[in-house]
Amino acid sequence: MKKYFGITLDKKRIPAHIAIILDGNRRWARKKGFPPMEGHRRGMENVERIVKFSKEIGIKAISVYAFSTENWERAKDEIKFIMDMVDRYFNKNYKKLKEQGIRIIHSGRMRNLTSSTRRAIRFAVKETKMNYDIIFNICFNYGGQQEIIDGIKKMNVAIKKKKFSLARLNEKTFKQFMYNPELPDPDLVIRTSGEVRTSNFLLWESAYSEWYFSPLNWPDFKEKDLVLAIKEYQSRERRWGK
Repeated sequence: MKKYFGITLDKKRIPAHIAIILDGNRRWARKKGFPPMEGHRRGMENVERIVKFSKEIGIKAISVYAFSTENWERAKDEIKFIMDMVDRYFNKNYKKLKEQGIRIIHSGRMRNLTSSTRRAIRFAVKETKMNYDIIFNICFNYGGQQEIIDGIKKMNVAIKKKKFSLARLNEKTFKQFMYNPELPDPDLVIRTSGEVRTSNFLLWESAYSEWYFSPLNWPDFKEKDLVLAIKEYQSRERRWGK
């Protein structure tokens, strides 16, 4: 047992993988009288804090839903700001992430991203691939339905090359065709901003995850709020459909 912010957590029951839908950046900005871009900037700063704290308390992987395949419908200047922000973050911080033992991986489609964004993500992935303290999975240009479709396409290629057969297909063997098959399924999925939807996030992987919905907009979701979410998770009995 260990206390964080006066809240006692069972160290033996810390979720290995937490996934977060980062919702509410723009709403946070509107409430504060800021432009939407400031909400995204503060949201990115909060991602950095939460990943660092997650490592400290023993979480082994954290996935963040940073940009969905549906977010392309937003204003062009907002999309450009988000792309540039991701470029700057990884180009500026990859050394620090490497020193902190944080391994970067990416879930999503690389196509449609700007060439600079692709380079920044791929470079951070390459530079941190030998880190093992915590995995930081950035779900960028990601959609759960799209991941399954892409997995089916990969499986079809493997079948044509006689490296896989439909006779072997089941829930376990299909996972090898997902974006990051080595990543364990999330134990806990958190969504901020008070919305109660899955929004096409990790549909396959979260089949038996515990869900936690916070009323806080993402920039206001702090380390203590993560501890409260884990405390709630530890109060539940997981049955995996049994």
